[in-house]
This record gives sequence, C-alpha cells and structure tokens, in this order.
Amino acid sequence: MGVMVVTGASAGIGRAVAEMALAQGWQVACLARRLEVLHDIAAKGDGLAIACDVSDEGAVSEAFAQIVARFGRIDVMFNNAGMFPPAALPDEVTLLDWQACIDVNLTGMFLCARAAFAQMRGQDPQGGRIINNGSISSQVPRAKSLAYTVSKHAVNGMTKQLALDGRDFRIACGQIDIGNARTGLLAGIDKAATKTAEPTMDVANVARSVLHMASLPLEANVLNMTVMASAMPFVGRG
Repeated sequence: MGVMVVTGASAGIGRAVAEMALAQGWQVACLARRLEVLHDIAAKGDGLAIACDVSDEGAVSEAFAQIVARFGRIDVMFNNAGMFPPAALPDEVTLLDWQACIDVNLTGMFLCARAAFAQMRGQDPQGGRIINNGSISSQVPRAKSLAYTVSKHAVNGMTKQLALDGRDFRIACGQIDIGNARTGLLAGIDKAATKTAEPTMDVANVARSVLHMASLPLEANVLNMTVMASAMPFVGRG
C-alpha cells in the first residue's frame, strides 16, 4: 500500500473511498471542510484529518505540506471534491452559482492536482498516481445543470493533460466517471431531472473501482473508467 490523499472525504464517494482504503491498510489523508466528521473517518486506520477548502490556494498548499510532514510522500491522489449547484435552465443560472461550481469542481481540482504533481515529481522514489472524479456528466449532459456539466467536461481535458505531462516523472493520471452512486450529491442531481429518477447503485462499487485503479503498478494506468448502475440509460438522459 502507500499514502493516499482523498478530497471531499467527509461524505459520499470520498468517504467510501477513504474508509475502504484505510481498511485495506493505506495511509490516508482525508480532506474536506467538515473537520469533525473527518476525525471519525481518519481514526479507522492510519489516517490524517485536514480541514481544507479546495478552492482556496493557500489552504491547499498548507494541507499538502501537512500531508508530507506526516507521511513523507504521496502515492495516490483521489481528486474527488465537488458540488452540484441549484438546478436551473441556462438563462436562470446565476453568476454566483456558476462561479461557486467552477471554483470547486474545476479550480479546486486543478489546485489539488498541481500540489500532488509537484510532490510526486520531486519525491524519491519519484512518481505517483492522480485519479480524477469526472462523473458521467463529463460525457453527456444532464437537464438543468449547465455549470456542473461544463465543469466536468473540463476535467476530461485536465486528466489527459496530466497523463501526458506526467509521463517523464512516473506520474500516471486517470479518470473515473460515475453514474448514480447513492450519495447526498445524487439527491441534488435528481432534483434537476425532468423525468423519473434513474437507477442507482451502492457507493461501495465506486470505492472498489477507485481502489483498483489506485493499486495498479505505475507501469499501468486506467486512463478512463465508467462505473454506472447497470439499468441506467447511457445517452439521452435528462
């Protein structure tokens, strides 16, 4: 095993991944805004709880400094923190909601990827793996979710660029696109739907998939993985 960083670790997919990783023997740095919840998760193994707003450059820098001070290196970064703004048609999206979504889902992912990349590039042994949470919305849109869809489509480009630029430094980057794991975030997405709610799956299926990606040797990489409820329609949703 090794050292894993999980953002958005206080709930949903992030929590499921952090808890499963701790159970498997990983050293896990759990990042989110709610510190009290993180302490309970981190205590389930060799964990570290850090309150961090991923959209804050200074907070991210401080968090990664704490991680390296505690564990000495970073082997896997699960870039997971995200938010879903209020459902709205394009002309109803407020600039405030747009900026809040982009700040977390895109800028926050960039700040954490940049910090992880720098550490992985400079550490000895060199290298590591970055796993971005792209969402099914990185492939096809959902109704009334302009900002979320745009942010997640942008993650595709970030993943490919990180994978390319990381080659010379033994840094692999892949993306997991998730379709309807039962989490609190899904409740917000369901409110945007114009039809009946879609099929869902247990979030543990996602955690197992992320841990599979994380456990590969650096000579191998899952560039893109889609994990979705079996009965979920793949196109034409909304």
